[in-house]
Amino acid sequence: MIHASAPGKLYIAGEYAVIEPGHPAIIVALDQFITVHLKESKHQGSIRSGQYGGLSIPWTRKNGQLLIDQRENPFAYITEAVLITEEYVKELGISLRFFDLEVESELDNTDGKKYGLGSSGAVTVATIKALLLFYKIPFTSTILYKLAALAHLSIKSNGSFGDLAASTFGGWIAYSCFDKKWLSEEIEKVSLQVLLKEDWPQLRIQPLLPPEDLNLFIGWTGTPASTTQLVDLMKAEKNDMRDFYHQFLAQSKSCVEGIISAFGKHDLKEIEKGIRKNRLLLQQLAQKSGVQIETSLLNKLCEIAESFGGTAKSSGAGGGDCGIVVMHQNCQIQPMIQSWEKNGIKNLPLHVFSKL
Repeated sequence: MIHASAPGKLYIAGEYAVIEPGHPAIIVALDQFITVHLKESKHQGSIRSGQYGGLSIPWTRKNGQLLIDQRENPFAYITEAVLITEEYVKELGISLRFFDLEVESELDNTDGKKYGLGSSGAVTVATIKALLLFYKIPFTSTILYKLAALAHLSIKSNGSFGDLAASTFGGWIAYSCFDKKWLSEEIEKVSLQVLLKEDWPQLRIQPLLPPEDLNLFIGWTGTPASTTQLVDLMKAEKNDMRDFYHQFLAQSKSCVEGIISAFGKHDLKEIEKGIRKNRLLLQQLAQKSGVQIETSLLNKLCEIAESFGGTAKSSGAGGGDCGIVVMHQNCQIQPMIQSWEKNGIKNLPLHVFSKL
């Protein structure tokens, strides 16, 4: 039996701008995981997840490729992860085998609501990692990330793939997305083995070391949000706010690069200053586009955190889900958490997950 896990993630800064190649964000991996259990089977395989009431869906192969009834398949990210990984396996001259795959998730609450911690990214990374272990193929974090990105690209994901980077590399990272147009064209020209070895234009995955006095807290509003829908809405508004959008991109890039530089200097005050500036930029983007990023409850989360000495903003696409708070380790934590609870905001007692 193979077991492979991948952590969830949260965005700290750089949201929306990070969708554009070369525009940085700061992301952190968290110690909540999706784990994939995989064991060899005969004649046909199955995919099962507790997220769908333990539903088990059978699959087989046709002409050497996974075949699953799409009318019954809720596992799009898993099946694409299998398809891209087994394409790589076949290129390496390794025979394909059947297997049963089961998914276990810590990225939802007891009612099955998603916390917004990047479950689609984590399940993709965990699935690919499990398959590479199953077929005994050596891999690096970069190869794992690139295979996951190719899987999401094949689903026509509209995101930045930053969740994949966090789930693959762990810890705090500075990230910017690769040139998707280049990659889409390059896929048609070269083998997967070559593609995985190439430098992808604009891609940046840079580990960051936070100041020792920095504490990170996460508040959950209890309202799940769809990143895909929010990003689609924002893209639909881009042409109508062309000049403003270019200005937003430039200001976000400058702001986030400043925060990254502050990480290098272990300067918590500059990090806090940058996060506040990024929150303001996102508020301006929301006002201009009409896309709700900072909901009333996220705004309340931030106001409470600021009143207790923290620096706060929405995380990710917004519209619900989580907000993040950066605080000096000497600040009082419990009064903030108690005030959150009185306002219907749940403290998620999570920590940064860094690979050993």
